[in-house]
Amino acid sequence: MSIDHWQANTSRETLRARADLLARVRGFFDQRGVLEVDTPCLSRYSVSDPFLQALPVAIDGDASPHWLQTSPEFAMKRLLASGSGDIYQICKAFRAGEHGRLHASEFTMLEWYRLNFDQHQLIRELCELLRHLLNCAPPKQHSYGALFKDCLGFNPHRASHSMLQQTAIGHGFADLLGTDQHQLAKTLDRNALLDLLFSHVIQPTLSSLTVVYDYPESMAALARVEYDAQGCKVARRFEVFYQGVELANGYHELLDAAELQRRTDLDNARRRELGKVEQPCDPQLLAAMRHGLPECAGVALGLDRVCMLALGAKSIADVRAF
Repeated sequence: MSIDHWQANTSRETLRARADLLARVRGFFDQRGVLEVDTPCLSRYSVSDPFLQALPVAIDGDASPHWLQTSPEFAMKRLLASGSGDIYQICKAFRAGEHGRLHASEFTMLEWYRLNFDQHQLIRELCELLRHLLNCAPPKQHSYGALFKDCLGFNPHRASHSMLQQTAIGHGFADLLGTDQHQLAKTLDRNALLDLLFSHVIQPTLSSLTVVYDYPESMAALARVEYDAQGCKVARRFEVFYQGVELANGYHELLDAAELQRRTDLDNARRRELGKVEQPCDPQLLAAMRHGLPECAGVALGLDRVCMLALGAKSIADVRAF
């Protein structure tokens, strides 16, 4: 971009509308007695998810790597274990390699945690907030398994890798999958195939406010895993979509430090396969969880996307100052 392009991307009216939206968010939580907090963006530790890449930062005089945080989750959970009670945060988050209509390397996130909530209680509160901000109809709710059954005709929790691959080919993704089976197994594992089918076949149909819950066990991240009514192990995780855009990702939170370490080890094994930098588990988060993370549910919401949809803009760039 030319240095001559110094002007803001947005008009004063858009800046005012964005400020009003943030004020409404703060008012929503103030009415519910949820405390606003502020945690560091910079840390020695970051997320181990193989498909999220944090931005590294070099600090003079310190040989250890530091990272701009992909979300404030780790620090906020340390606050919860310290006795903070219900908390929320509006902050900047950073992810490398994310560019486009709905993505940016730096973006604005709202994250909050509610004590003694399960995923469905938090879903209700999240949808109350979104209806307040977007003036939309009440949400539709579907389990991940039911959506796949309705749209693709099979149970994703029990589908084999080969079935998912053939389904992807049947929906026109043969060129993307390629013919090198060794390379395919390395890059498009079972989760990647499920994501491909969900994002390209199912997600575009979610035009109204829609909640998808009970994701596959292998996609649990930091959510707890339990059995659903069909006897399948599922992650008590949910995502929310509007006009085909993913807005939020939430969990009925994992409380077990040993299980978190096990999942981090699995993530790092996948990172090694993909040639990515490993991310050790944050020892302060593990210590906080061993001390006692309270029963809670948490969710992260992309505020740039919410603002874009609220104002009828085509891109998050249209609602960001720069």
